[in-house]
Amino acid sequence: MALVPDLSIIIINWNSVGFLRKCLASIDANTKKKSFEVIVIDNASGDGCGDMLQTEFPQVRFVQSTTNLGFAAANNLGVQHSSGKYLLFLNPDTELAGPAIARMMEFLEAHADAGVVGAKLLNSDLSIQTSCIQNFPTVLNRVIDAELLRRLFPKLPFWGTRPLLKASDTTAQVEVISGACQMIRRELFDQVGRFDASYFMYAEDADLCLRTHRSKFRNYYVGSAVVIHHGGQSSGAVSGGNFSAIMMRESLHSFFRQNYGRIHAFAYRSAMALSAIFRLILLAGAALTTLGLVRRNVLLRAIAKWTSIFRWTIGLEMASHS
Repeated sequence: MALVPDLSIIIINWNSVGFLRKCLASIDANTKKKSFEVIVIDNASGDGCGDMLQTEFPQVRFVQSTTNLGFAAANNLGVQHSSGKYLLFLNPDTELAGPAIARMMEFLEAHADAGVVGAKLLNSDLSIQTSCIQNFPTVLNRVIDAELLRRLFPKLPFWGTRPLLKASDTTAQVEVISGACQMIRRELFDQVGRFDASYFMYAEDADLCLRTHRSKFRNYYVGSAVVIHHGGQSSGAVSGGNFSAIMMRESLHSFFRQNYGRIHAFAYRSAMALSAIFRLILLAGAALTTLGLVRRNVLLRAIAKWTSIFRWTIGLEMASHS
């Protein structure tokens, strides 16, 4: 009889075979003390993922989906093919930096109140990825969310990222753990209803963390567990220019509607419309002031992005993921 592994690592691949190879190599190199299995779900990407796994990582369980299920549904499918006591949902564009998995598992084993546990995520240049922990989405923190404001005022309570400014091995209770690296007990994952498959991409991680929180569990950031997240490689290849910007807002709109009601969702859409208008005015002013000679391409991309977002707020544009 096969032994049940301590941990099931579930990875969703979408046109990320090069990153997936490095991710799996880092798992093999840094996960020695715990028994684990790896399940890879390919979301109809057609990038040769199955052939690569059969040749280089034959121990990995591979499931080929004939359609792109999205992140939430594909992870739920991965859970169906798994058997570990603990579940780790890991992006393919990640690499473990040392015993990150062991440290998260040890924390879960030592804290019965732990819901979702996450690692310190680093960008490719090894700077801290501030999105690895966040507060639960609100209309206010979503509207004012901007990289410039995060850099200028990193201690503002809106972001929920204060633990990142403390000692490197800090462990802290937080609200949201990034879906790029989430660990949870299988029993609790089933108890709260797994991922909500109505989310195609984005916000499903916050939704899961909110449900564990409402079930009286605490979500934790474990700073001594370090994972490099190259960021956006699993979704960045999606065609359509501003797909990610629109999909993120569609998902957040669903998050507000499902968790707080239609009035809250309407307030979010309305606030995003005003935010888009304000940003477009600023961008147009910047373009006129510089006569389009300074950072022209950056300005044009930003204008296109916020135009698409405004069009979404009034129902003229949607993110297609067919």
